[in-house]
Amino acid sequence: MSSSDLLGRIRQKYLSLSKSHKKIADYILENYDKVAFMTASTLGKNVDISESTVVRFANAIDYDGYPQLQKELQESIKTKLTTVQRFEFSKEHTETEYLTKIMINDIDNIRFTIDQFDFEMMSRVVDEIIKARKVYVLGLRSSSVLAHYLGFYLNFILPEVHIIQESAQDVYDQLLNLSKDDLMIALSFPRYSKRTYDCVNYAIKNNATIIGITDGLNSPLYEKVKYCLIAKYNMNTFIDSLVAPMSLLNALIIGVSMRKEGVERNLEKLERIWDEYGVYNIK
Repeated sequence: MSSSDLLGRIRQKYLSLSKSHKKIADYILENYDKVAFMTASTLGKNVDISESTVVRFANAIDYDGYPQLQKELQESIKTKLTTVQRFEFSKEHTETEYLTKIMINDIDNIRFTIDQFDFEMMSRVVDEIIKARKVYVLGLRSSSVLAHYLGFYLNFILPEVHIIQESAQDVYDQLLNLSKDDLMIALSFPRYSKRTYDCVNYAIKNNATIIGITDGLNSPLYEKVKYCLIAKYNMNTFIDSLVAPMSLLNALIIGVSMRKEGVERNLEKLERIWDEYGVYNIK
């Protein structure tokens, strides 16, 4: 459901609502971007109505409860909010409340990712990565953190890994030799970077295999790729919570290392190099 569907539902039922429910409806229609991050108690205070009345309002427009209504709003607007708007939401909580909320939210995201995990898809993804001639890892903006992390460890396992970077060299220059024998791992989380999708479209035109790692079935990346892994993402402030995606990447790296031959030899060689050049020896 999109925010327009939700607001349409409110408008459709508006005349049948009680006076207090109409006050809530009016406030949501005018401030749905803010309501998405308000507790039932906060919403009630803003319209001078009890929290229980807010909960009953959600039931009146056919939701199981206020959390379901709030979740629908959050999902629908997460790609539209500016950084400033997202920062404003974080100011509604005390420092102690936010520390707890952020960490619990990260735990919940990992749990959700595990519950929805597609082991068969992971197995197919691992196979595709191993058989590829070259692996290109693409993640722009905040997703570049994930791309560098994934590329760093895949480089220990695979013979040729390229991390696409936003630098003086244009991203298309770095994809110059991409072919049907190669594989692109595209990481994309809200707010989705348009340039990422331009690169994915380029890879499609060059018949490369594309693996998507994104936040859900509604992601624009999901419908573009044959293989897609999902990691839960929630937006609580102006920063992106990438804990669940990072955990998923750890599982992917281990999966590739377990199936790829010669990984132990690579690691032994690396240890000799690190020892020879004192990479980890601090004197």
